[in-house]
Amino acid sequence: MSFMEIAKLVAALALFLYGMKLMGEGLEAAAGSKFKKILGWFTKNRFLAVATGALLTAIIQSSSATSVMTVGFVNSGLLNLVQAAGVIMGANIGTTITGLIVSLNVGDISYIAIAIGLSIMIVAKKPSLKYRGQILAGLGILFFGMLMMTDILRPLRTNEFAVSLFEYASNPLIGILVGIVATALFQSSSAVTGIAIALGMSGVLGLQGAMFITYGANIGTCFTALISTIGASRTAKRAAILHLIFNCMGVILFTFITLMPFGYINFIETTFAASEAAGEIDPDALFPHVGRQIAIANIFFNVSTTIVLLPFLKGIVKIATLIVPVRENEGDSEKLVHLDSRMLTMPKVVVEQIRSEVERMARLALDNYRLSVDMFLNRNTKLGEQIKKNEKTINFLNHEITKYLVRVTAMELEESDRKLIGSFHHVLNDIERIGDHAENIMEFSMPFIENKKLFSEVAVEELRKLSKEVDTVLENAIEYLVSQKEDYDEIAQIKIMEDEIDGEVETLKNNHVQRLEQGVCTPESGMLFVNMLGDFERVSDHASNIATYRGKKKAK
Repeated sequence: MSFMEIAKLVAALALFLYGMKLMGEGLEAAAGSKFKKILGWFTKNRFLAVATGALLTAIIQSSSATSVMTVGFVNSGLLNLVQAAGVIMGANIGTTITGLIVSLNVGDISYIAIAIGLSIMIVAKKPSLKYRGQILAGLGILFFGMLMMTDILRPLRTNEFAVSLFEYASNPLIGILVGIVATALFQSSSAVTGIAIALGMSGVLGLQGAMFITYGANIGTCFTALISTIGASRTAKRAAILHLIFNCMGVILFTFITLMPFGYINFIETTFAASEAAGEIDPDALFPHVGRQIAIANIFFNVSTTIVLLPFLKGIVKIATLIVPVRENEGDSEKLVHLDSRMLTMPKVVVEQIRSEVERMARLALDNYRLSVDMFLNRNTKLGEQIKKNEKTINFLNHEITKYLVRVTAMELEESDRKLIGSFHHVLNDIERIGDHAENIMEFSMPFIENKKLFSEVAVEELRKLSKEVDTVLENAIEYLVSQKEDYDEIAQIKIMEDEIDGEVETLKNNHVQRLEQGVCTPESGMLFVNMLGDFERVSDHASNIATYRGKKKAK
């Protein structure tokens, strides 16, 4: 091949890969609002997990991306290993859709798709319409790149060196190795399958060689997920190992089936044959037979492997657990439970997971408030260590969630999500301050625990009543924070309760001054009492702020 022919081939390959990426991003953006519903299917059963993995991969056009996201879901606690295994199996099926698409003989349709798609992207103002144009343009560019590659490669079928070189791919070890290396290079088994189809349609690569290359692509796609587990939890590492074990088992099984003398290759060739000669494209045939055979063989491989291995899913999970065993510190509370950097490729998903992580932080602050009140009222010093541990986790979450908020703010988001992320910047500070005030209440409790006569029974009862009212405001604010609704009447009600608490705090301060004047309480207890009132009042204020910020506008 001349330099110019090589340059054209590289350009065609680049167009093919870009078209796949453009179409996948358009599909993902168009389906963004539905991802939460799709993710909900994960928790049902292994069969729905497989279906969900196939659907996600069909949407984003990359089993590698699905596997990396699945590792992220496992790392964040959204999926367990059995569910993740099902999703990974489904991803292998979903990726075959790309091969089926690129095996189509679309002729001039690619030009029409590019023209219409790009026109929509340029003219349309509605995001949903732009996404549809992007999908169409990506599909057209993908087809155009495929046609270019096929045309450029076709002359090689008469080149003895090229033909003899590609004959080596018929050797299972060489073919599989080529598939592994190519997939690791392109980071997409779909792209490698598409290239194998282009080589087959041009008459350069035989069916057997193409099949072994696609087998290797199924192993190569695992390395992206394996690399992504660097720094992840051991559970996430097991998910990546699961993927490798499953795909290796499938490749070993089908390598033997392909090489056995009962005629698997012959079955594919005769069952899905067409009248045109090898390497020639009939302009009237939607599926040129060589491309069709490679695509069908790839589907048969992935679907059959899933059917055969799905009953042994739990056993495969156990093998992965043995390879990456459990460690004692795996349950460390100072970690993000719902968030993982792999989710940043799916803005709609990461926004929902930030919401879950903020809720976790808020409920931890509520727990600490209740523990500190319990410690005071029941003189239970044993609660101190748990309060300190929770406060450390709250501070960690504040720092880590903020990092994600900064990164997500720079993404292209729907207006509602952008407002929600903006409100979370403020909410995190209020939640963190609630944790601080809970720790103050714990510290102020110590002198009272050591000297139960420090406060009169009346003072203790006043603090008990006030703490319950603050608890109600805080719980209502958190429930509103995590809800999907925008009820400004509820925000107003929380604000009214907070104002009432402010008034009650002033009353309790006056009551305590009277007790001091009457000699019922000491100056030492007076200072402690006023400090505790201040902390209760501030918790109430921050709770009101949480509801107000979540409401996106100030409540009157």
